[in-house]
Amino acid sequence: MISLSNISLSFGSRTLFEDVSFRVAGKDRIAFVGSNGAGKSTLLKIIAGLQQQDSGVVAVSKHTTVGYLPQEAALFEGKTLYDEVYSAADDLNRIQDELRDTETELKTITDTTSDAYLDLLNEYSELQERFLLLDGFRLKSKIEKILIGLGFVSEDFERLTDEFSGGWQMRITLAKLLLKNPSILLLDEPTNHLDFESLLWVENYLQYYNGAVILVSHDKNFLDNITKKTYEISLGNVTEYNGNFSFYIIEKEKRKEMLESRFENQQKYLKQQEKFIERFRYKATKARAVQSRIKLIEKLDLIEMEDEETTLHFHFPPATHSGKITVELDGIRKSYDRIHNVLENLDLIITRGEKIALVGNNGAGKSTLTRIIAGIEPINSGNIKYGHLVDFKFFAQNQAEELNTDKTVLEVMEETSSAVTAKDLRTILGSFLFRGDDVFKKVKVLSGGEKSRLALAKMLIEPSNFLILDEPTNHLDMKSKEVLKNALKQYKGSVIVVSHDREFIDGFVSKIIEVKDKNIKTFFGNSYDYIKIKEMELNQRNIFARENNQDKNENTDEKKSMYMINLEQKKKRQKFLKILSPVKKKIAEIESEIEKKEKRKSELELIMSGEDFFKDADYVIEINAEYKEIQKKVNQLNSLWEEKVSELHQLEKANEI
Repeated sequence: MISLSNISLSFGSRTLFEDVSFRVAGKDRIAFVGSNGAGKSTLLKIIAGLQQQDSGVVAVSKHTTVGYLPQEAALFEGKTLYDEVYSAADDLNRIQDELRDTETELKTITDTTSDAYLDLLNEYSELQERFLLLDGFRLKSKIEKILIGLGFVSEDFERLTDEFSGGWQMRITLAKLLLKNPSILLLDEPTNHLDFESLLWVENYLQYYNGAVILVSHDKNFLDNITKKTYEISLGNVTEYNGNFSFYIIEKEKRKEMLESRFENQQKYLKQQEKFIERFRYKATKARAVQSRIKLIEKLDLIEMEDEETTLHFHFPPATHSGKITVELDGIRKSYDRIHNVLENLDLIITRGEKIALVGNNGAGKSTLTRIIAGIEPINSGNIKYGHLVDFKFFAQNQAEELNTDKTVLEVMEETSSAVTAKDLRTILGSFLFRGDDVFKKVKVLSGGEKSRLALAKMLIEPSNFLILDEPTNHLDMKSKEVLKNALKQYKGSVIVVSHDREFIDGFVSKIIEVKDKNIKTFFGNSYDYIKIKEMELNQRNIFARENNQDKNENTDEKKSMYMINLEQKKKRQKFLKILSPVKKKIAEIESEIEKKEKRKSELELIMSGEDFFKDADYVIEINAEYKEIQKKVNQLNSLWEEKVSELHQLEKANEI
């Protein structure tokens, strides 16, 4: 378990967090959500110990381990893929060495009733339990299953890590993290470099992960399928919602309506009190009443409303007229070394107004196919024929490299289209996360993600009738993806888009084309229909074997003997557990009391949101006083909980439990 108590952090004059407190239990599935810059990634780093807070405490229970996946992967070099991932099992190797040393030492002690022998037995039992928890008896099998699940093939195992691109390097980082099997997984945008199959595998793996998981992701479906709690980060606070992302959206709207009602009632009440104060401020007979009202206002907890972002809408320029056939590919073969074909004997016809999602495993040839369709990738054989008056626009993943770095964001857009007003250009830029003074930044100072978003916005304001988009959502948040999706729905031209974002492609594509085995396969329907088919295929390959049920027949003689030793240790350790029971009971009592106080706190918030709440001044004072007292008591209980947990750790350490 991890507990965060009164965490505060500021950067310059900007406060990112202020007195943030929450706990993470052993099986929690939590999503961190919030607008860009709210502090989601920073909060992950604080939990991981990589970012120091200004004040507050992060308390970590004994034996709790934390694993962190950043957005940007490290570059691995000098080892084979298998050896690099195997190196993450350093804990297992250390435990194995300690088990052997302890076994040897046990054999040297003849008095099996001595304290020294019992201490060694306890130590051996702990090591054994940790070894079993880390799946030490099937390490090789686990490494292979993780790598296969993440999209590697057995031929990759002996390849040097230097040969893998950035997206695959991220998968290596994730593989090492999963092999370590930490108590708490912190994952920052883990789906960015995953194709459909590996995405489904990771999703399944995390659903049955034997520990806590905290996610930051812009993939709604991914969050919905994994998380059971949602923590919204906003205005320096963390608000808990006891459900997945879809639940959070609905519940947030309800809370917003309730908060707006409380805010309006409070504002009415304040105006009434201020009017009374101004009217009788200088009347001696009312001086006492005026001072009473002033003190009452000072004691009120003022309700703060978050500034709402304007709902943005973006429409493509009207699609220009074209013939019925947009593009036709006939017998296409593509090879980069004239020996190993990437695509061969590929036929494809795209008609006017058709909207297609191009999917497939990384390296299957999706981007190559889009470049061939765009006419910028030469082919070895076959024919490409464009329809009458077809005018296409192509967005590549490296499109940002063509931007003029000396111009500002707004100037780049202005030189692209003289027909769009500056106001409309700024609205469009806003939908791609360029807001306020961001539009006056030089392109040269933008991050890679910002340049990619600008290149996408620049391309989409130009008239066309055929859009070819290669991973257009990689650097967009949920709201921006929704804006782009709605615009694509309204677009009358043809679209072919490479994307593995289920939420994004569902609702505007009418066909899914999978690039596989050097050719293509067409699926009619939406992304969910396609996913069901992929899940069936992965199940047939036993890719989705659950960790808790895997390899039931791997009970070697060594494993059985270890279990027998473990049973003996547990009997001899019962006397030590009696020492810990009172402390554990006290911790449980404190947690129960915290739960009761939090429940009453919620009841008071409901009372305070009522329309008639502010009509009775004495009642307002009474409820506010109780609310503040409960807040104070919760903070005291959390502090006491941390003290008792610390005491428990010390007792465990002293008794070698």
